[in-house]
Amino acid sequence: MGRLDGKVAIVTGMARGTGEEIVRVFAREGACVLGLDMLDDRARAVVDDLGAGDRAAFRHCDVTSPSEWAAAVDEIRARWGRLDVLVNNAAILHLQPLASTPVDVFERVLRVNCVGPFLSVQACAPLMIESGGGSIVNIGSTDSISGVPTTGAYTASKFALRGLTKVVALEYGKHNIRCNIVCPGAGNPEMVTEFFANHGASVMSEVASGRQRSVQPSPMNRPGRPVDVAPAALYFASDESSYCTGTELIVDGGLHAGMYVDVPGMFSTRA
Repeated sequence: MGRLDGKVAIVTGMARGTGEEIVRVFAREGACVLGLDMLDDRARAVVDDLGAGDRAAFRHCDVTSPSEWAAAVDEIRARWGRLDVLVNNAAILHLQPLASTPVDVFERVLRVNCVGPFLSVQACAPLMIESGGGSIVNIGSTDSISGVPTTGAYTASKFALRGLTKVVALEYGKHNIRCNIVCPGAGNPEMVTEFFANHGASVMSEVASGRQRSVQPSPMNRPGRPVDVAPAALYFASDESSYCTGTELIVDGGLHAGMYVDVPGMFSTRA
């Protein structure tokens, strides 16, 4: 018996990385899943690979468009008649010092990373209420908790998403709708790789100079991966977290536990 048997979910940004892993875990745990993305070919390949039959589907969706959100809700109502889980994972990254960040770029990051989830709540909450309640899972970042040089637009958007999470929890709790946020530390490396592939050497140089003093390892001594993040989303989506709302779960390998300094020989595991 799966942990999401009988539940219907929407997952945004599901064509790759964390979103793809969440879709795979949800389908494996018995959920019906409608994945939303703008990378059509990759998203369809994910759905086909699931082998979940009519329990999984893909729809092209720009999360910043109210009309496309309305159409997505219409489709999920027509397919399965209910909605229990909404995962707001779609996001874009921009790395650049604040002084040289164009305002249109800053606004674009905010629109995708924060306005998109706002629109999703407006569009999805009515069907979720009709279904007896549910769970909204926002995928934030450790940049929802603290700042890092060159992440001004991204950090602002993820702090805003964390705040939105708390207000949604307060306003919709009376409808049996929970809202929580997962805050991964570098759980989607492909996003960073894509950013540097699409930007010139000048921006890359600015990022390198701005970050050279700020990067420190985590106690786990490895980067986060999508497979580390998906179980946290599964927990919030499932009934196991039925008394959790308005809170965050940090998945960062201990990065925010404090300053980590690896001094050779200081921490011996021998008795």
